[in-house]
Amino acid sequence: MDRPIKLTIHSSPSQLPVVRAALQRCCELIGFDSDATGGIVLSMDEALTNIMKHAYKGQPDQAIEITLTPLGEGGHGGLCIELRDFGRYVPREQIKSRDLDDVRPGGLGVHIISECMDRVDYSPGEGGGTVLTMVKNLPTKQEASK
Repeated sequence: MDRPIKLTIHSSPSQLPVVRAALQRCCELIGFDSDATGGIVLSMDEALTNIMKHAYKGQPDQAIEITLTPLGEGGHGGLCIELRDFGRYVPREQIKSRDLDDVRPGGLGVHIISECMDRVDYSPGEGGGTVLTMVKNLPTKQEASK
């Protein structure tokens, strides 16, 4: 994989299986192991679910743009994922994961994303909405052998 892949989906949970499958295959082509791939796919799933729930308040027909960009030569440096919505922008300081001691379903997406990804940036989109950028670096050969 050496060029960005761009997808536009609707803000419907029915779109998630296709995105998960495409991202999983991209991760395999780049060279991530199964654990890293699982974390990357889970992070994407959590981020898209949050966009659908919070930015679009459950409206299933809104656009979400996804760009998967390989990093480094031939993608062997990792992957940059950019999600762009056109819904309600929430400043980064207002985006909080709930306390991990509060055991119940939901509310851990932000925590999961920050644990699985190497870099996470939120910024307002030009004309409204949010741009979420998530980066996962491919471990160097030295790091992978530890």
